[in-house]
Amino acid sequence: MNRADQLLIAVIVITAIMLGLDGVSGGAVGALVDAHLRDAAALAGTVLGWVGLGLSPLLLVALLGALYGRFKGLPHPVSNLLRRLIAILDAISLTVGDMVRWAALGLVLVTGLIVVQRYVFGVSITKLQESVIYLHAILFLLSSAATLYHGGHVRVDIVYSKLSERGKAWTDLLGVYLALIPMCWLILMTSESYVGGAWRILERSRESDGLPLVFLLKTAIPLFAVMMIAQGFAMASRAALTLSGETPPPTTHDDAEHEL
Repeated sequence: MNRADQLLIAVIVITAIMLGLDGVSGGAVGALVDAHLRDAAALAGTVLGWVGLGLSPLLLVALLGALYGRFKGLPHPVSNLLRRLIAILDAISLTVGDMVRWAALGLVLVTGLIVVQRYVFGVSITKLQESVIYLHAILFLLSSAATLYHGGHVRVDIVYSKLSERGKAWTDLLGVYLALIPMCWLILMTSESYVGGAWRILERSRESDGLPLVFLLKTAIPLFAVMMIAQGFAMASRAALTLSGETPPPTTHDDAEHEL
């Protein structure tokens, strides 16, 4: 069992324990969470926002390293820093990607169950139907960074495959800083009020018998953007190492090598 499966099991166990305690206490645990979750989320959001703002200049390390290393080579401390950051960011992307891959199986099973219930037994369960949206969003949003690591995103590859290694490195570097990071930053900025409003009211389904976790579902949007920026930085760091004449870490290791 890899680290991603252990993490998923831990989340499931903690959720089950919380639901059990809430049932035993007659809803007291849920009421306590509702009473303090907004304030805790607001504080966490503020702290994470400042942390992200403080760390954002580090995104320029790969770009500056590539420009400097192209002519004079990267200093060993900078090279080691980039390699360490690549290893950490790859590990996060692959661990999360491995964890949410189970959503694909859940999506198939739940969809099949809904079809059987509706057309065989004439039964319709709102929570089950809405869970398809949750599974779909989690699968595609939170596995995007791992897909970027594996080079699995759709691309029109007309010139790239014919370029030299340095040409590919320049293309990756410019693509990250001119397209990927600005687009993800735009997603973060435009989703701030959208996600923040959901947390302020702990938004739930419009259906009375639907899932009460819409605010968590919407949180996957900024999380997707942050993970894509992080993995984009790892891609740019690989390009910086290539342009400086060094061999970057490969992207085809065993999953075990990328565990946190």
